[in-house]
Amino acid sequence: MIRVVHSNPTWLPQTQTWIHTLVSCLPDDRIESHVVCERSAHLDQFRVRFLHDFSSASAWARVWDRGLRRLGARRHLGYLARVARQVDAAIIHSHFGDVGWADLGAAKAARCRHVVTFYGHDVSHLPRRRIWQERFAELFRDVDKVLCEGPHMARRVVDIGCPQHKVRVLHLGIPLQRFPFRPRQWQPGKQLRVLIAGTFTEKKGIPYAIRALGELRRRTELQVTLIGDARSESPESQREKREIIDTIAAQGLGERVRMLGYLPHAALIEEAYRHHIFLSPSITASDGATEGGAPVSIVEMAASGMLIVSTRHCDIPEVVHDGETGLLAEERDAEGLRDRLLVAIRAPQRWPEMLARGRKHIEAEYDARTQGQRLALEYEMLLARAGFAR
Repeated sequence: MIRVVHSNPTWLPQTQTWIHTLVSCLPDDRIESHVVCERSAHLDQFRVRFLHDFSSASAWARVWDRGLRRLGARRHLGYLARVARQVDAAIIHSHFGDVGWADLGAAKAARCRHVVTFYGHDVSHLPRRRIWQERFAELFRDVDKVLCEGPHMARRVVDIGCPQHKVRVLHLGIPLQRFPFRPRQWQPGKQLRVLIAGTFTEKKGIPYAIRALGELRRRTELQVTLIGDARSESPESQREKREIIDTIAAQGLGERVRMLGYLPHAALIEEAYRHHIFLSPSITASDGATEGGAPVSIVEMAASGMLIVSTRHCDIPEVVHDGETGLLAEERDAEGLRDRLLVAIRAPQRWPEMLARGRKHIEAEYDARTQGQRLALEYEMLLARAGFAR
């Protein structure tokens, strides 16, 4: 049995569902997972067997640990190293590259192998800053293995300095049993229901989706559901929300758009089954932020039997094969999105074949149980090479 400590500052934001899926789908006959966090949230949605929450430690321990980090005496969470030693962990698995850099000292102190998974902002936005170029150089020198959700992200990680031999592609899986395949059907002349979901940030490209739908409403009866909201602490996200609202008004879509705000993941999926098309036009933001890989929401919607219209961005083409399992436009191309939507509504007889191919692809490459077995194998191979025995 291999004991792995998973490190993430908060367990767990609603926007990081995939991390819970990754941890919970590891085979429990081979891997014993412990989660260490500084604070917890949404535990009713993201339960794990072994959760070690630093906020529940003694007041003295919290003051001491935070004081050392504030003074620069160390940058890692001492509590992380202590838990890893107490449970006799063989591996610390840090989620996000910046978390991995902070955890380097904890991995050394606990004498653990160190695995880091990159997800998005850590591979696109942070490396634009010189300080993170230096920090990632340190991380890539000392880390044992870096996991990426697709080949595009893997290439980017190598581009920013990680040795090729340390990088492995491991798709983020979804629990397929929670996504029964119900291929959507739509008939011309009937209302077309389109779903958009995501945090209101520039990289989600939501204003381009709204502009494309403004054109489409002249061709068919349309209902649009927008799930998500701005981050309250982010001025950039608040600006994006204002642009989205202004674009809805400018396109004359006010009465056709339902804005539901953030929803629990289960409610989002329930809502998805009422829609025909998932529109997810991700872009490279002006500050360099990208999806890094592909939004897990695209994987989930494809598994459910919804037609995907998206963009050729990062690893999205790894999930959506244009013309075969969905439809792709170029980034920042509202007209291109409109044209791909028109292709969809002009040929609804093609939907069953495309949706069946999409589900088959998800089953082969994004089943969480299969990906959990593959991640366990990555742990085992890492420890075998290091000569570890637990």
